[in-house]
Amino acid sequence: MRPAVILLSVCLAAVCVAQTPKPATIRGTLVQREGKPPAIETADHRIISLDGDGPTRGVLNDKRLAGFDLEAKGHFTAPEQFLVDPIHTKAMFVHKDGHVKEITYWCDVCSIRTYTPGPCWCCQKETLLDLRDPDQDQ
Repeated sequence: MRPAVILLSVCLAAVCVAQTPKPATIRGTLVQREGKPPAIETADHRIISLDGDGPTRGVLNDKRLAGFDLEAKGHFTAPEQFLVDPIHTKAMFVHKDGHVKEITYWCDVCSIRTYTPGPCWCCQKETLLDLRDPDQDQ
């Protein structure tokens, strides 16, 4: 009985490892096209559709970021489809003026920082895009 339990455990572990997607990072110009999901156009002009959790989709669809040089961490779900890691992992950055910047949003009324666009949860004023150095004090 015991060897069967061990064999079953090894098989389950192998299945879990086999199903874990390979992590990847992509970089290119953020493209927002009418009626299509946001995408990155890579240096070799490939268009890769982007998706993620709700807050990540909010960032990807933020018109203020269209055309930015975006870097995203996640994994491919198909050759031309990329799933960005969840927003809490801070998986998206922009490259601006030779520097990597973290994408954040700031309410200048309440001094509240968020990581997805939209109204401030306190005063309801629209938050401002605030690109920050990743090492900058929070």
